[in-house]
Amino acid sequence: MITRSRFAVRLLFISGWLFSMPGWGQSQPILEAAETKTAADIAAELADPNTSLGTLNFNFDYITYEGDLPNAGDQNAVRMSFQPVLPYPVGEGVNFFLRPNIPVIFKQDVPVAGGYDNPGFNLGDTGFDAALGKSFSNGLVVVGGVAGTLPTATDDELGNGQWALGPEIAGAVVKKWGVLGVLVSHQWDVAGSDNAETNVTGGQYFYVFNLKDGWQISSSPTFSYNHEASSGQRWTVPVGIGVNKTSIISGRPWKFGLQFWSYVEAPDAFGPDWQIRFTVTPVVPLPW
Repeated sequence: MITRSRFAVRLLFISGWLFSMPGWGQSQPILEAAETKTAADIAAELADPNTSLGTLNFNFDYITYEGDLPNAGDQNAVRMSFQPVLPYPVGEGVNFFLRPNIPVIFKQDVPVAGGYDNPGFNLGDTGFDAALGKSFSNGLVVVGGVAGTLPTATDDELGNGQWALGPEIAGAVVKKWGVLGVLVSHQWDVAGSDNAETNVTGGQYFYVFNLKDGWQISSSPTFSYNHEASSGQRWTVPVGIGVNKTSIISGRPWKFGLQFWSYVEAPDAFGPDWQIRFTVTPVVPLPW
């Protein structure tokens, strides 16, 4: 039987396994594209929420906290999330996306009776969405589908033990200068633990301004509103600024990013204060 901790360790090797699969690990299709497109061209394509490029996204986060609880400002978290994005074309300007978002937690301070606990290295609850994206000739992009959460946390303090599901919609404007857009979803618990109710509106606003040589000013902060929380505990809203650089290394495009988020709204008792996100995103051949 595979224990929870062994399962979390094995997850760290999923990306390497995917990267070495036949077809995915071969860079020839990417080499051919890189010969005809510059780093700036590929950076602009990656900024499109309906891009047809396949990517493996690694987000590394350092988060600090604050709040009314004693010593809240001394707590922090270190996480990585892995999100493969492999669009499947279903028509002219239309792509289907199934995007799991798998969080690996290295450190997470959690409020408990009498202080704080750090469960250590674990897996968090896995988020996902399944959606269709449509691009129009005027630069408008519309995405619609469902979003959900799977109770994959390997420690009870890091998840709520519930299956959640709900609608998702996004809209964006894609132009030569960059991209502006917003994504909104809502999830309710549909199965699992009855200890709490999931009734959360969440989302992400994102912007990209294209510069030269694959450089971009960019950020994509995530926000949420918990309808079941008491007053003062519902909103979590950051503002963000960041920079991306797309480079072609040995024929394969890679995007590197650094963002800073400052939380202007967070739960009063215990919530995030500021966050640094470093991203590494290789472009990979699609398996179809």
